[in-house]
Amino acid sequence: MNKRAYLLGALTLSLLTLSDGFAQKKGKPVYTFPLGIESYTYRNWFPKNVEATLDTIKALGFTEYEGGAPRGIAPEEFKKMLDQRGIKLVATGAGYESIVKDPEAVVKNAKALGASYVMVAWIPHQKGNFTLENAKKAVEDFNRVGKVLADNGLTLCYHNHGFEFQPYQNGTLFDYMVQNTDPRYVSFEMDILWAQHGGADPVQLLKKYGNRWKLMHLKDLKKGIKGDLTGGTPPENDVVLGDGQLDMPAILKEAKKAGIKHYFIEDESNKEDVQVRQSIAYLKNLRE
Repeated sequence: MNKRAYLLGALTLSLLTLSDGFAQKKGKPVYTFPLGIESYTYRNWFPKNVEATLDTIKALGFTEYEGGAPRGIAPEEFKKMLDQRGIKLVATGAGYESIVKDPEAVVKNAKALGASYVMVAWIPHQKGNFTLENAKKAVEDFNRVGKVLADNGLTLCYHNHGFEFQPYQNGTLFDYMVQNTDPRYVSFEMDILWAQHGGADPVQLLKKYGNRWKLMHLKDLKKGIKGDLTGGTPPENDVVLGDGQLDMPAILKEAKKAGIKHYFIEDESNKEDVQVRQSIAYLKNLRE
């Protein structure tokens, strides 16, 4: 990653946007929120050059960010770097074990970053066998640590990863978790790819649980891929928004009705530099 690559990237996005502009746009834009990026998208970039990676993120038009400070950089310093580029860190992540063991430390880190939300993206369990006992423990832990966060002005969000859609009674273990967590202390972030991969319907989940959803990961699953309950899929199955299985217009419309205001593009492919630009162009040109 260097200045030449950064400038080339900015020029590419400009040309994409310009070419799209020549096409006649009819109707209202479907996506009307700030552009957000999930830091995992640039997991291979940050270790090489943090400043240049942030410059690229800025050049692409992102003004919201989900993630933590890269290794070796203090959270306060990273916040300054984002501030200098007009980027707001909305949400940061925390490991399940870390937040259960020391929620106060998680609060301190989140506040140093300027975050409003803390996201947990995984519940420890035997792969492919998420059980009722796992869900019950998560509910108990999330209610407890969620109150600590709420008392400090932060919102805990659990990020689905697909394995939670294990059948249970008349629904799934995800339903059990939503219905048994205290809405005052526990909210949710929908990862639409992992919802689809786990056999759920993102639109129906949005309708069912409304404002329990606070954040969303925007990503798309390659057509023809059959999901499962492992919470994993190869990176090549992560495709440009609008090119995969998910009904992006319907999801975005329902997400707006549910009141979600923060959306983060997350590209887990190994072609993130190209795909992120194409996903941005897709969102900008999507019309009702």
